[in-house]
Amino acid sequence: MWITRLVSMTNFAVASSALGFQVFVLYPWHEQLQRDFEDLKKEHLRVLDAIRDMDVEVKHEASRKWYEQAIGCLTLD
Repeated sequence: MWITRLVSMTNFAVASSALGFQVFVLYPWHEQLQRDFEDLKKEHLRVLDAIRDMDVEVKHEASRKWYEQAIGCLTLD
């Protein structure tokens, strides 16, 4: 009888400790990770937009140079 009671009390102590750890340690840490992840996603999207803008500028510049070379070949000097 007392062994059963001891096992039950030990189980209760372990479960209470685990719940306390989850509530007071893991949950606040999860919230901080979520905020950091949202900030990281915003930064990632900002960098992607900058890369797209740079890519458009490079393509525009390359097509302009190609056009100037093509026109330059057609002109009679």
